[in-house]
Amino acid sequence: MGNGDSRVRGLAARAGGWSARHRWAAVGIWVLFVVLAMGLGSAAGRVDVKDSDQLGGETHTAARIIEDAGIEEPAGETVLIQAKGDGVKATDAEFRAAVTAVVAAVERTGEVTDVTSPYESDTISQDGRSALVQFDMRGDADTAGERVEPVLNAVEEVQKDHESLRIEEIGGASMMKTFDDAFGDDFKKAEYSAVPVAFGILLIAFGALVAAVLPVVLAITAIMATMGLMGLVSHLQPMSETANSVMLLVGLAVGVDYCLFYLRREREERAAGRDAQTALRIAAATSGRAIVVSGVTVCVAMAGMLFTGLAEFEAMGLASLMVVAVAMVGSVTVLPALLSLLGERVEKGRLPFLRKRRTSGSNDSRFWRAVLDRVLARPVLAVVVATGALLAVAAPAVGMKTQNLTLDQEFGDSLPIVQTYNRVNDAFPGGSEPAEVVVKADDINAPEVKSALADFRDRAISSGASRGPVEIKLHDQQNVAFVYVPLVGGSDQDKAGESLDTLRDEVRPATLGKVDGVEAPITGQVAGSKDFNDQLVGSVVPVFAFVVVFAFLLMLLSFRSLTVAITSIVLNLLSVGAAYGILVAVFQHGWGASLVGAEGVGAIITWLPLFLFVILFGLSMDYHVFVVSRIREARMRGRTTRDAIRHGVVTTAGVVTSAAVIMVAVFAIFGTLSMQSMKQMGVGLAAAVLIDATIIRGVLLPAVMALLGERNWYLPKWLHRLPDLTHDESPQAAARPLAKDDEGEPVKV
Repeated sequence: MGNGDSRVRGLAARAGGWSARHRWAAVGIWVLFVVLAMGLGSAAGRVDVKDSDQLGGETHTAARIIEDAGIEEPAGETVLIQAKGDGVKATDAEFRAAVTAVVAAVERTGEVTDVTSPYESDTISQDGRSALVQFDMRGDADTAGERVEPVLNAVEEVQKDHESLRIEEIGGASMMKTFDDAFGDDFKKAEYSAVPVAFGILLIAFGALVAAVLPVVLAITAIMATMGLMGLVSHLQPMSETANSVMLLVGLAVGVDYCLFYLRREREERAAGRDAQTALRIAAATSGRAIVVSGVTVCVAMAGMLFTGLAEFEAMGLASLMVVAVAMVGSVTVLPALLSLLGERVEKGRLPFLRKRRTSGSNDSRFWRAVLDRVLARPVLAVVVATGALLAVAAPAVGMKTQNLTLDQEFGDSLPIVQTYNRVNDAFPGGSEPAEVVVKADDINAPEVKSALADFRDRAISSGASRGPVEIKLHDQQNVAFVYVPLVGGSDQDKAGESLDTLRDEVRPATLGKVDGVEAPITGQVAGSKDFNDQLVGSVVPVFAFVVVFAFLLMLLSFRSLTVAITSIVLNLLSVGAAYGILVAVFQHGWGASLVGAEGVGAIITWLPLFLFVILFGLSMDYHVFVVSRIREARMRGRTTRDAIRHGVVTTAGVVTSAAVIMVAVFAIFGTLSMQSMKQMGVGLAAAVLIDATIIRGVLLPAVMALLGERNWYLPKWLHRLPDLTHDESPQAAARPLAKDDEGEPVKV
């Protein structure tokens, strides 16, 4: 840029320039792309992740055996019959009559099969006060919740006739129905309310209806196109409903943010007296370039999920990557075309009570100017205080405990079925979520296999891993047996995990492990949680390394500054650490949990820490790239480093604040859901974005850059051969003299 050449180079600048010159073509291509993506995706259909691909380890092996055998496991249901006082026992006539009535009532519905009485299966508690009637739902387990209502009604009728007993049903189908009734619309409401919330904030930020509509429309069209692409891609990488929800969340956040960055810069340049064409060219060369750098960085971060080896994470990562890429392309192509078409009409629909002040192009924030004055006056103090505060907030993360949440942890005592779940676990530890041993043999009825199965059942109890009863179900034609083992520890994941280890490490090798040709992986809720944790822990290092290294390289190439690249990574890690600390403090220890309508459940859902790291590391680059780009631009225009920092932070404060408020509001919606895992995700994301947009970008970043001074733009000579991905500024900027150092040499920024 030092030769005074007025050309503007860079992908974003060229794309924006072409779109502005060929407005209708750009809009038409975008509409065609969205329609084609949706149409092709709908025609191709979507392939979802199979159970056998969800996890690795023994859980994966068990699912594969069941799938290969073609066995459709039915939805199991249990009716708890329990004395309310100490008087009635399972051996009493009244209790027996209730059991008989339950068996007859559920059989009359015609919806169940394989009904077993507790007197046949020995499912009577040690104190004799509780018993279980067990049965399976007919038909597909995935849709059993839609057919279970007659059975639930039948059990309720029996309860009315036996007031001295507690008669309650629990199982896969009844839980499915209860959750659908209580929370079925939770996600839809959250997703539907996110758009009006984002639109409302944009309306306040811009004060004009048309300007507020543009980012929302582009974000929604990007999401629609990505949904179609997900259908096509799912034939190579299966997708899931969770991936769909994450895609919507990320797509709305980045789609609105990118358009907000671009639109704000274009309006700012027009307010400063630039003509419409020049304003668009400047926005394309600056904000457009920042969007590309940010988008590529976010895509790289999302790609980190592909290294987990977990199908659900891979689906989320790929879906998020696609929506970010589509939103990025839309922001630097169709948005300039729309702005060129609309011209001054982008200000249509102004709200009188939100009339923005017209100044000489100034977009300064009085609040952040006051903060910056104090930060830049004492940068050392600002760094010490801000860093100390973030480290203090992050400190609880050191003791983070992760696990799959149990039913009572996930939903608390808000639902009657959760109370039933607790009663079953108290009376029959592990009975509501037993370990499942999937035994595959050449001949499941061979004497040595049957003997090993019987021996396994006996040793599971004698080892202390289970108190029984251990149930064995044979599938003769497939040569497969299912062994259901209630684990001692019940809903206490730590104790149940110890029981599982006993089964896997001691009981199985001494019994089924001695028979040649027998596979006996152990699955179930507790085993699934352990296998998921183990696989996730194993993927943490490669995912972290991939995201951090590539983010560092992108920052290095984009700003040609080793210092900027290093500080970017350090500040992002501080932001993520603080988010972890808040999560642990609120949800693990319960500090202030009631303030967000949550509970201290003693653990963080297993998948959340890695998910948060990837999402936050990507999204926080939005603000970082945008702010640092503006600082660099001001420095190249001849301002001193300190003045450039003040100008860059203050002039971007409005757009960063608006973008952050939108993200925090959208994420906070998920924090209002009833499930603790969704609360954890919503609160974690919202807190991290809030910290990132305030303490990191408003205090720590300017203080660190002020202390570093000209060292901010340091690039060792041996790195000068790196590709130059920096952007040239607008012609107006290029004509101005370059900043010079103390020796009168141009500053290499």
